[in-house]
Amino acid sequence: MHGEYKVSGGKLVVVDLDVVDGAIRNVVLSGDFFLEPDEALGDMSDALEGLPADASLGRLVEAVERGRGHAVMVGFDPPAVAHAVLRALGRSTAWHDHRFELLEAGPQHPPMQMAIDEVVARQVGEGRRAPTLRVWEWASNAVIIGSFQSLSNEVDLEAAARHEATVVRRISGGGAMFVEPGNTITYSLYVPATLVEGLSFADSYAFLDAWVIRALRDLGIDASYVPLNDIASPQGKIGGAAQKRLASGVVLHHVTMSYDMDATKMLDILRIGREKLSDKGIVSAAKRVDPIRSQTGMSREAVVTEMLAHFEASYGLTTVQIDDETLAEAKELAEQKYESPEWTARVP
Repeated sequence: MHGEYKVSGGKLVVVDLDVVDGAIRNVVLSGDFFLEPDEALGDMSDALEGLPADASLGRLVEAVERGRGHAVMVGFDPPAVAHAVLRALGRSTAWHDHRFELLEAGPQHPPMQMAIDEVVARQVGEGRRAPTLRVWEWASNAVIIGSFQSLSNEVDLEAAARHEATVVRRISGGGAMFVEPGNTITYSLYVPATLVEGLSFADSYAFLDAWVIRALRDLGIDASYVPLNDIASPQGKIGGAAQKRLASGVVLHHVTMSYDMDATKMLDILRIGREKLSDKGIVSAAKRVDPIRSQTGMSREAVVTEMLAHFEASYGLTTVQIDDETLAEAKELAEQKYESPEWTARVP
């Protein structure tokens, strides 16, 4: 059994092993890293011998740390070795282990957007659909609040109605956002949980959005990830991510980035208080956001095209159209759940 793990900004770690009677055996650790003294390589391999094949990431890391002793590891660390072991065991996967599809669903109204997200995540988790990327096209204005937010605390409903913005609640956590067709770039990734196996919840955010950070940098934007879930440049916040992990073993990860923005409308609708901004070093929510358009001058369509081209070059991407069965399932879910006042106001 063979596993490889490339440390971000570091070296490649390779593990070959066998599983005999449920235990890890015949471990061989290799890679293009640096290690002093040499003997520590065998010591770390020996420390993994005999561990259960279902050992947790933490237990694997502890074993490698024990075998390492006082050795100096350059370009890798014990967690990197543990991740390579998980991949060798088939418990963790890499991007290139999957075949990704780009799902085109056309412009949709807010309740349908929420429903399509849930239905597609369910399909991927059940093995009915390949791991998927979807770029949302909005048919109307929306205010989307996080799963655990208070509707009355976050949204001025009269202002939302005045600006013809439909208020919906998503299944993931995080904060509220205001979107208008053409002014945002929203995308969802629906991936097996094995792709983020062993990563902390926080680390998985940056991991799943590393490709878009690279794509934005290719466009000349000095983009970076700001924990927990923001994509930003030195000029301000570009977008934010949210995530939901389903029991079926799928991760729904979605991001909304500001291509352009009407700050007046946003601040009229969203109740962004001082406490929300208290750790940002700013007093204005409008100044906190820096749209992509202001940094590139490119059209939204051109930016999306470049993003998708980067994803395809990195991991492969096959375009598919949404099917009638998925649309029908989403329509029913939208009517029963996402258009329901009980769901939208489940936290009043």
